[in-house]
Formats: sequence, structure tokens, C-alpha cells
Amino acid sequence: MTAPGAFERGTDGPRVILVGVDGSPTSLRAAAYAAGLARRQHSRLVAVYVTGATTPMAGWVPAAEVAAREASAAVDAELRQLTERADELGIEAEYRTVHGDPVAELTRIADALPADAVLVGASEQAGHRVVGSVAVRLVRVGRWPVTVVP
Repeated sequence: MTAPGAFERGTDGPRVILVGVDGSPTSLRAAAYAAGLARRQHSRLVAVYVTGATTPMAGWVPAAEVAAREASAAVDAELRQLTERADELGIEAEYRTVHGDPVAELTRIADALPADAVLVGASEQAGHRVVGSVAVRLVRVGRWPVTVVP
């Protein structure tokens, strides 16, 4: 129970909305939804692109690692450019690129901000039904509301 008049996280609408983006269609829809929510709620939007570890083919095909890095850099540049345009919509936005496991990095950043809401796109990969998608793993962390955008 909080003291009367004390601020309680999440009671006045979200102050900080974190959205995980990776360039996929569902993550771009999540970013658009998060931007609209941030605009309507007068919230700060933090978009995070988590670059993954090396590709499984890197050991077998040396060019695969180079291609993966180039593709990641292209996605990063496109997402950075989209975030910079948020100012035109009246949204206070920040873009971050980090390297590592998406769930670990999104959790770390959401806790550090602290974020009031986390949004991600639904996974389009079949293997995530077995291992668990980023969205499902974030829900299991259970520290903030997680919205999964199809």
C-alpha cells in the first residue's frame, strides 16, 4: 500500500513506453502502435534494436557473417531514421542499438528506464513455438505489462 498522494508506477498512464524493433513487419507494426500510444498518452518512447549473436552459418560460410553484419547495419540505419521522424509527430523518442539476447537486453533496459509498458511484435518464426518467443519470455519476466502486436 502506498502513502496517500505518493506516486505509484503506472497509475497516471505510461510515462515511458519501450518497444523492441528488429525490422520485421510485426515489429514495425508494434513500433507504429507504440508511437500512437506515446503520442496520445504524452509518454516518452524508447525504441530498442537488439542485434543478435553470430549467425549459425558463420562457421561454415565466412561470407555469411559479413552479410549478417551488413544486413544488421542496414536495419539499424532504417530504424534510426524512422525514430528521428517521431519528433514531427510530437513524440519524445529515443533509439538505442544494443548487442545480445533480445529478452535479456530488453529486460535490462526496461528496468533501467524504468519502463511502464513493453511492446513487441509477434514472432513469425515457427521454432519459437518450441523455444518460446521474445514476447512469451518477456511476459514470463513479469515486471511490466507486455503488449504483443500481430
